[in-house]
Amino acid sequence: MLLSIAVAASASQARADQNGIRTVLLPSPSSPLVTIRLVFQVGAADDEPGKEGIAALTAAMLGEGGTAKRTWSEVLDALYPMAADINFYGDKDAFVFMGTVHHDNLDAFANLLAEQILTPRFSDDDFTRLRQDALDAITKTLRGNDDEDLGKQALGTLLYPNHPYGYPTLGTVAGLSAITLDDVKGFYAHTFTRDRLIVGVSGGYPKGFPDRYAARFANLPVGKPRSPLPPSPAPQGKQLLFVQKSAHGDAISMGHAIGVTRSDDDFYPLAVAASYLGEHRTFNGVLMLNMRQKRGLNYGDYAYVENFIQDGWTTFPLPNISRREQHFEVWLRPVPPKSAGFAIREAIYETDKLIREGIPAAGFEATRAFLLNYVNLWAQDGSRRLGYAIDGLLYGKDVLAELKARLPTMTKDDVDRAVRKHLSTANLSIAVVGDKVKALADALVAGKPTPIVYDTKDTPADVLEEDQTIERYPLDVSASRLKIVSASSLFEK
Repeated sequence: MLLSIAVAASASQARADQNGIRTVLLPSPSSPLVTIRLVFQVGAADDEPGKEGIAALTAAMLGEGGTAKRTWSEVLDALYPMAADINFYGDKDAFVFMGTVHHDNLDAFANLLAEQILTPRFSDDDFTRLRQDALDAITKTLRGNDDEDLGKQALGTLLYPNHPYGYPTLGTVAGLSAITLDDVKGFYAHTFTRDRLIVGVSGGYPKGFPDRYAARFANLPVGKPRSPLPPSPAPQGKQLLFVQKSAHGDAISMGHAIGVTRSDDDFYPLAVAASYLGEHRTFNGVLMLNMRQKRGLNYGDYAYVENFIQDGWTTFPLPNISRREQHFEVWLRPVPPKSAGFAIREAIYETDKLIREGIPAAGFEATRAFLLNYVNLWAQDGSRRLGYAIDGLLYGKDVLAELKARLPTMTKDDVDRAVRKHLSTANLSIAVVGDKVKALADALVAGKPTPIVYDTKDTPADVLEEDQTIERYPLDVSASRLKIVSASSLFEK
């Protein structure tokens, strides 16, 4: 017997068969394309102590390794004439394996994808290659060349100390170095289980295909119940982490944990507040307006009320990176070191203003109207629509449907109440990646003004007047709650 559950905001259904395998279906009979998403509720939160990175490495062995029948090179050769790829990505609580293919090639592609998951090759060559790729991504790319993501990951260490959310999904240097191929095989056997799997299919697939395909995964074992997350520590005042490395600008991330996910009613007014502060890579937010457009501080300034991972070069988040816990975050793209202190203060100043005064009526109306249209872009193709339908099953609420249903009747008071309840600047964690961080740290602890330094003349008088307030805005930073580390020391253990 099949259990059918309507997933809001789309013509999709979720169901579970007698083997406990859940499927989410999004039919589009006229489409020549079919997307398959295999989402496992497995992520870095399942890493074994001392082997941080084993979930991501195991997923890489499935997503970029060979099968019992084919080497990885032979898998790529087989995909080439289909004009298709097998992609995978993941985070703390889920990994997804996916691809889109023309319906004429569906069976061949679906077979390859199933082989990746069900009969992984687990070769020594693949293991050595993929583990080294992960180590290089941490030691060379993250710590060496990606200051923006380094700042975000550094913030994670402050928000989630001694917690699986507190280190990169890829793992740590020590954890990856300790993992063996046998460890990966064992982790695969007891976590990539059918009870953690969701099979998603969208597009112009033939009748009966989803059921037949899901049945292929019935031989996966049933796993043990997932361990609960350890509690996030309650913040006690501001804490700052300065990461010293050679850099032309200072990358800044700040935030705090919040006890709200898409499952909660308060998430939706908070999403309006975050969009008002700064939607990712758009120009509607007050942070972007006041920091970039008025002052020319940097490229972009954004706010989020859940973990955000950008989908390629789009402005949109990846679907299927659901988390059991979330956080509020403000991200400041790198600013000139001479104005970094001002940028920190302005971001806090603008957030405080929202908390203290509430969202302006005009700002609320404009943001609500923007989101009512913008959310349609989050699901602009079959693959993304399927991803959001799967997330709707995981959270119990489809974020697209909820926003479309709630925004027309949401009020300014709803947003103000949620903001006052869940957001705070008193207990912010702040991470800064830059070259001359010691001088900035000393200035903030001393409470000295940190004025903005303009490279051009003719800044409007009202902006200059507000600058006088911002450069002296109180931060209450304690030396005992401040740490300076080298980039090379991060994520070692």
